Amino acid sequence: MKENLLIKGKTTDLKEYKIADRFKDLEKSKKIEILKKMYQIRYFENEVEHFILKGEIYGTCHLYIGEEANAVGAISAIKHNDWIVSHHRGHGHCIAKDSDLNFMMSELIGKGNGYCKGKGGSMHIADMDKYNLGANGIVGGGMGIAVGAALTNKLKKNDGVVICFIGDASTNNGIFHESVNIASIWNLPLIYFCENNQYGMSTPIISSTNIEKISDRKASYGIVGLTIDGNNVVEVYNVVSHFAELCRKGKGPILIESLTYRWKGHSKHDSQIYRTKDEVERWKEYDPILRYKNHLIEENTVTAGEVLEIEKKVIEEIKNAADFAEKSAYPELKELETDVYAD
Repeated sequence: MKENLLIKGKTTDLKEYKIADRFKDLEKSKKIEILKKMYQIRYFENEVEHFILKGEIYGTCHLYIGEEANAVGAISAIKHNDWIVSHHRGHGHCIAKDSDLNFMMSELIGKGNGYCKGKGGSMHIADMDKYNLGANGIVGGGMGIAVGAALTNKLKKNDGVVICFIGDASTNNGIFHESVNIASIWNLPLIYFCENNQYGMSTPIISSTNIEKISDRKASYGIVGLTIDGNNVVEVYNVVSHFAELCRKGKGPILIESLTYRWKGHSKHDSQIYRTKDEVERWKEYDPILRYKNHLIEENTVTAGEVLEIEKKVIEEIKNAADFAEKSAYPELKELETDVYAD
């Protein structure tokens, strides 16, 4: 069996591009905010797992633990009014886009004050006020939406960029090839951010795709593409900020394959018989939060004590969100027939 690239040490194509280290010039507060967001995602998902174990989340649910650097690094590198499109493992994207933790948690357990009034659940959270076009329960379902959003930006000449988060397995679907092709023809300001977490459900991507890198598919559409270390938030930030700027200059679309790994199962009922505990533990050595925390300490941005305080505050914040959701009311029965048709 072919071995994944990150374990082999082939983590980046950055040598092919002149990508500046823009991260080093960020203000201290921004660097700390990135760490806080990563902790928020990690502890939010831990709390979600508790709700799953208690049987309080109906429908399926996909956790983002282990992939935090992707959402936070990419979204921190664009403007607040740039749109994103998410996939079914989308909680991290919502949090990175500054969605309200209380309303997110309420949505997950079906409460009426959730983002979609408790009707969408885990895979359908959207927040238009934060320029988040939403997650999608259809594999690859967001790609066409992203093309439409990027075309809108281009026609309006509003300097906007769209990040379309996709999973590795979705790149084998027809919608991937169709949407990348048309985005290429129209030079759309669109970044396809492929979070290659190594598995499509239980099938390893190295078994279902006969190429070494998903980013090599750039050649079929005449676009720029590269593979990066998705567990390195600094690298993710630098790469996305670089190519977002090119997209604003009419040099899109871009295909970024970000190598990462999900620590938990595909969804809440996954027995994970397709991978070993040793594999999971090996990937945990690339923990994106630990790597970033150590980076900030080494560059004297924070102390170990300050990191503990940040983590402590985030844990309390997540507990408050869980309490808020549990104390919130379920939607009334009359809500069953609302939001079915457009006005």
